[in-house]
Amino acid sequence: MIKFSQRQLRIPKLLRPVYLVTAGQSKFGRAMPDKRTEELCVDALTMAARLIDKTPAELKSYIHSCYYGHFADHFGDQLLGESVIHDRLGLDPLGNIGVKTGGATGGSTLWETVKAVASGYSDCALAMGWERMDEVPTDEGNHLISCAADKDWETPLGHIYTGYYAVMAQKYWQVFGKEEESFRRTLAEISVKHHGYARFNPYAHSPKKITVDDVLASPVVAYPLRALDCCLMSVGAACAIICDEDTAFELTKNTKNKPLRIFVAAGSHTLRPACRRDMDIPLLPNETADQYADLSERFPGVDRYPGFTGFLAARMAAYYGYGMAGVTDPMEDFDVLELHDAFTISDVQTYEDIGLRPYGYGRDYVESGDCYHTNPHTGKPGKLPSNLSGGLIGCMHAVGATGIMQTLEVASHIWNRWAELHEDEALWKAFGRQKPDDWTDLQVKGAKRGMAISHAGVGSHVTTTILMDPDHLLS
Repeated sequence: MIKFSQRQLRIPKLLRPVYLVTAGQSKFGRAMPDKRTEELCVDALTMAARLIDKTPAELKSYIHSCYYGHFADHFGDQLLGESVIHDRLGLDPLGNIGVKTGGATGGSTLWETVKAVASGYSDCALAMGWERMDEVPTDEGNHLISCAADKDWETPLGHIYTGYYAVMAQKYWQVFGKEEESFRRTLAEISVKHHGYARFNPYAHSPKKITVDDVLASPVVAYPLRALDCCLMSVGAACAIICDEDTAFELTKNTKNKPLRIFVAAGSHTLRPACRRDMDIPLLPNETADQYADLSERFPGVDRYPGFTGFLAARMAAYYGYGMAGVTDPMEDFDVLELHDAFTISDVQTYEDIGLRPYGYGRDYVESGDCYHTNPHTGKPGKLPSNLSGGLIGCMHAVGATGIMQTLEVASHIWNRWAELHEDEALWKAFGRQKPDDWTDLQVKGAKRGMAISHAGVGSHVTTTILMDPDHLLS
């Protein structure tokens, strides 16, 4: 059984306050033969500068060190791609380093950037992530992604991540879904929601107006997961500017962006989900030990934790992150979330890992309507809306950029700039996309705090990025 020492469970501390000042992103799509990777990164940096009324040159004059994330050199056929991007952005000879943690690369890049500023190494640092997934065929791309699994143990299940998640989906459906067809339809509702929200996002790769039946009729990839249950393989870039307090307020003087306090924490777990060692459930601040005392009686088949149905890495990232930021109940303390919906099943698993619902009851977050911008049952605002960008299923999964895109999405709500960044007709036209006649403003009114989850593998590495209005910090 896994045991932790108190030193290992110590809540991380930043040596000084750290702020997200601005962020930017490119258009996302399946293929962009007319755009080089460095042009996409320039687009992201240019947007970040524009949001604080600076030129790219003015913004670059503040940057002291740079942290770059992309999933695999294989996609762009370029080793040390971070050095190429750094050069093309005109940031040589500043120090830079590449970050790779699979699907969590965007979040991990932010983690490293925040630590650089918190330590005092830099007062202003750039986090930039991208992916170039259109230069290899889809089957080869899926094979390359699957190589981030433990090839000795997981690859025999098939060279595709959907196969790994399908096994977890079957186990979760059997145990917590009690093999009910209604649970499978709940998964489909997640896809409908995320593709639907993507319709109002000009940056999004896969906007669709679909139904639950459409999801259930889409081709099986690995049962019970179907094509519309799966995230996208995207091209695109995103960036964020992270600063200390003095630099943050200097950069944003007389602009619409208020610097946001940022906390990033991380957790990990073995790549081999079939032989994860048993342990007691690490409790979050809104949980008590007695609520899980009879878990195996309520849900026969729960024989160990984390087993095949949860992500210990997400639980640990939430444990550390909540402790750093003073979060005692995520449903009450946050106003908006961006979760890593690599597959509809991983979305549900994450609801429980980060404490939105107790283990076994993740489906209720969807079925209650709490996760929607507007609760479909009541017509009132959802209690804690998630993935209003469209998530990985509807907006994009340009892997190195994903966690940063999610963070920008959360920030846009706290800045009260969501509509401004998504409704401009000229932006839709510039991206060659048709703005829908029923375009809807998804701004979460009065948002003060939010969180993004960046997730890798079968839960092998997870980061929590928490953003807060500095006038609404938690103690």
